[in-house]
Amino acid sequence: MKRRIAREIIVQSLYQMEMNEVESADAVDMLLEEASDENETERVITDEIQLKAYVVEHVNGVWEHKVAIDEMLEHYLKGWQMSRLSRVDRQILRLATFEMVFASDVPAKVAVNEAIDLAKHFGTEDSGKFVNGVLGKMIQELDTLKADHSPTAE
Repeated sequence: MKRRIAREIIVQSLYQMEMNEVESADAVDMLLEEASDENETERVITDEIQLKAYVVEHVNGVWEHKVAIDEMLEHYLKGWQMSRLSRVDRQILRLATFEMVFASDVPAKVAVNEAIDLAKHFGTEDSGKFVNGVLGKMIQELDTLKADHSPTAE
């Protein structure tokens, strides 16, 4: 399974959930079906069952921790509010924050680099720099963030 493809689908699913108020399973199913039927995205999906499980787990994880993630991001946005961000940048930042703070299967630097690439791909001309700036500040305090949001801390 290619995690890049999974991250793209995760960001798109989160976007769909926020825009259209659909459930995670519906958003993921729709995007996977679209990816395999139309293949407009030039994605090659060979392991759909594993991909879907990974995507659903991460989409649900982001959504479950959305309030905590948004509070963390608000702290690092400096002069911005979550509601003022583009929906795409918001979902990318949420996914990266989830991967860095709540997931244990992705090194933080990888999550940041992937988020920057996603922002460049899906966002505006300045999205990559913006995402890099926010996550760059966050990664400096990552140990504290992880400790504050560990299951034993809650």
